[in-house]
Amino acid sequence: MHSFEEIFLKSLSFNSEQLSVLKTIGEYRGKQELYFQQSPQVLESLKTTSIIESSESSNRIEGVIAPHHRIEELVLHNTTPKNRSEQEIAGYRDALSIIHESYESMPFTPNIILQLHSIIYKYQAGRGGNWKIADNEITETLPDGTKKIRFKPVSAIITPQAMEDLGEKYKKAKDQDIEPLIIIPLAILDFLCIHPFRDGNGRTGRLLTLLLLYHFNYEVGRFISLERVIEDSKETYYEALNKSSLHWHQGKHDVSPWLNYFWGMLLAAYKEFEERVGTIKRGKGFKTEHIQNVVESKVGEFSIADIEKSCPGTSRDMIRAILRKLRDQGKIKPIGTGRSAKWVKI
Repeated sequence: MHSFEEIFLKSLSFNSEQLSVLKTIGEYRGKQELYFQQSPQVLESLKTTSIIESSESSNRIEGVIAPHHRIEELVLHNTTPKNRSEQEIAGYRDALSIIHESYESMPFTPNIILQLHSIIYKYQAGRGGNWKIADNEITETLPDGTKKIRFKPVSAIITPQAMEDLGEKYKKAKDQDIEPLIIIPLAILDFLCIHPFRDGNGRTGRLLTLLLLYHFNYEVGRFISLERVIEDSKETYYEALNKSSLHWHQGKHDVSPWLNYFWGMLLAAYKEFEERVGTIKRGKGFKTEHIQNVVESKVGEFSIADIEKSCPGTSRDMIRAILRKLRDQGKIKPIGTGRSAKWVKI
């Protein structure tokens, strides 16, 4: 949509502080694999906590509330929801589960977005899975109780086409290898400005945030609830969204507030993740053992570059040496020679 117009994308520029934040987030992503292999028990516990917190926080942001013990029962024991609030929480739980399990086969398309919205309202017949049929407005309640129109989304009649355009332009930007941490928040911003549903836009937007991050291997949301981080900074979240939606319809909006918020939210989640998992042990022989574990986890052919991605901070010469050692032990064999060479387990 408007944030993906070619002229708009080319006009974007970033200062040194923003580039530093992007670099830091990339470094955190690079260390994910280390945690995944070293702390499996801790990670399982974090997964459970994250699903509970996400189901609770994302709904609570929208005023959907239930006692915490009931949310735990709904999430952990697949309990049957008893009322409308529990139905919406259970629906969000199911949508999260599908993203966690099947994100690789869920592209950013109107059909997938409709499916996610349908799942949110699966326990309430007729409420989900359809674009809005009447124009809607995003309002703000002032201290005196009166309501002010903050933003007028895309009209109902052109919403289906707007969502088609957003999906196509996002795919084009992705195929052009534009930085994922730029196109992901832009896609969420445009989705929220289109506001394609009568209800559930915020929750669907947060689910899409998780989905698109997974597509690019930013998996912190599996262990730390991004929804809870957003809830903890709710005022800043709405303020950034408000600022970046100004003049959106004309394609003259300033995306910096929203990008800065999005990156800050993601960085906060990664910092919390590292704090909860603990410091990685890097004793003697750590790198050798880590390379061997990465090789063992590979399925099919792999290259030295593939190993490098999972072993940040490890030199290519060391990786080559370990691969030769594993070859001599009869555990792997080379396929081809030179830069295009691959390896495969025996």
